[in-house]
Amino acid sequence: MKLLIFDLDGTLLDTLSDLADAANFALKSMGFPAHPEEAYKYFVGNGIPKLIERCLPEDSRSDDIQKKVLEIFNKRYGEHYADKTHPYDKIPEVLEKLSENGIKLAVASNKADEFTQILVRKFFGERFDYIQGSRPGVPKKPSPEIVYGIMSAVGAEKYETTFIGDSGVDIITAANAGVDHIGCLWGFRTKDELVSAGAVNIAETPEQIIKYIVKEQIV
Repeated sequence: MKLLIFDLDGTLLDTLSDLADAANFALKSMGFPAHPEEAYKYFVGNGIPKLIERCLPEDSRSDDIQKKVLEIFNKRYGEHYADKTHPYDKIPEVLEKLSENGIKLAVASNKADEFTQILVRKFFGERFDYIQGSRPGVPKKPSPEIVYGIMSAVGAEKYETTFIGDSGVDIITAANAGVDHIGCLWGFRTKDELVSAGAVNIAETPEQIIKYIVKEQIV
């Protein structure tokens, strides 16, 4: 294995509280009801514009309203993106172990590229060899384009690459790209969702990634 591509939200970082807080702030600013934090586990995963669409009432999803709520969200999230966000337990140690084994590490997220770059570098420094969030002109996951771009950038082939994520979107992305996968159970989504999307390799904890990749357990 040469390259591991990680999803960000719900896989490397627990970002749910800050996303929910910013979205609820934007909703309330426009006179719409807020949602409990747990609901955002199912609003996230397809990019922030889609999150905004999902959290708005169905009869209030016009382009104009979504644009205004998105603008408020982006400003609020830009100021408070790391208030409560943190790496999942043992993720830093697992990343270090993988790097020690000569494996290249990358991030592929549907979060806006600006926020993706900031968050990854804030919490992981220069640990990752390549980072890519949602960019204009590049289809979001589950399109395989982001995976192909990362493989090309680091010089990895499909058979040398594994995609790791917590949602059905991530499992389908791996399948669409023709690469292996690991589904994660510590994130936002359920095992049922992962299995329904075709997941076979499932890690209950970050340490179990090591089992699939370097065939040994991290201490």
